[in-house]
Amino acid sequence: MSVVKLSEQPKISEIYTAAARGALPFLGSKSSSVPSTEFELRGLRVDSANLAGYCRATGLRFGDILPITYPFTLVFPTVMKLMVSKGFPFAAIGSVHAENVIEAFRPISVSEPLDVRVHAENLREHRKGLLVDLVSEVSVGRELVWRQTSSFLSLQKTSLSGELREAPPADEVPPPPTRTLRVDQKTISRYASISGDRNPIHVSTLGAKAFGFPKTIAHGMWSAAAALQIIEGRIPEKVTYSVRFGKPIVLPATVNLYAESVGTGWDLSLSNPKKGYPHLTATLR
Repeated sequence: MSVVKLSEQPKISEIYTAAARGALPFLGSKSSSVPSTEFELRGLRVDSANLAGYCRATGLRFGDILPITYPFTLVFPTVMKLMVSKGFPFAAIGSVHAENVIEAFRPISVSEPLDVRVHAENLREHRKGLLVDLVSEVSVGRELVWRQTSSFLSLQKTSLSGELREAPPADEVPPPPTRTLRVDQKTISRYASISGDRNPIHVSTLGAKAFGFPKTIAHGMWSAAAALQIIEGRIPEKVTYSVRFGKPIVLPATVNLYAESVGTGWDLSLSNPKKGYPHLTATLR
């Protein structure tokens, strides 16, 4: 694997221009493998104002230690740069963030200089299309302090498309939640600005409709962060946070948040308050 060293954080505006080109059928990349390139960015510093805005948007606490979901925003521009690079197997725009696993090996201080490395691996078929993993690592010096595997899905027909799917569970009246969360376009637009994830499905009604959504939807990683509100202060210093995204949260919305203590960890979920179907299911161990 070849390493490309970046001198600065990739510019989101340029990335989305490239992403739009990649979405065009006559310009888009079509590959049967992932790029053999790893991007590296050294000496990245946390912007305290950006972190404060992130905490306001997600309901998490602002302090000297980064929330375990915050480094996603630090690696996101580099992840996107890889997804729009030549040889990536599908277009970044229109892909779905299906699953996310964060491994936090120790708390990260706001003041620490961070080194980022991002590569793609494990391209595979899925009943709904193609899945690929984007692996991001954050180090302080030689110490790996945080790692994330983000699984993105490109909706298309594959050899697995004809497989029988499990019958969806019948709608049930959900039990009383641990907490309810209210989310609207103002919150998600603020999160989009802070995180750099300005995918049209989150910030533009026309953009959302172009991809089959009735209105704009919340970011999956906003919901992954917001779900942690209820257990802040009780998250182990070394932890794995595994998230599976379900039906999108169409804005504006109220969702039920559930948190159940399991041993030294937690089971978390966000669900529709009327029909009970999941927007997010997660384990923190």
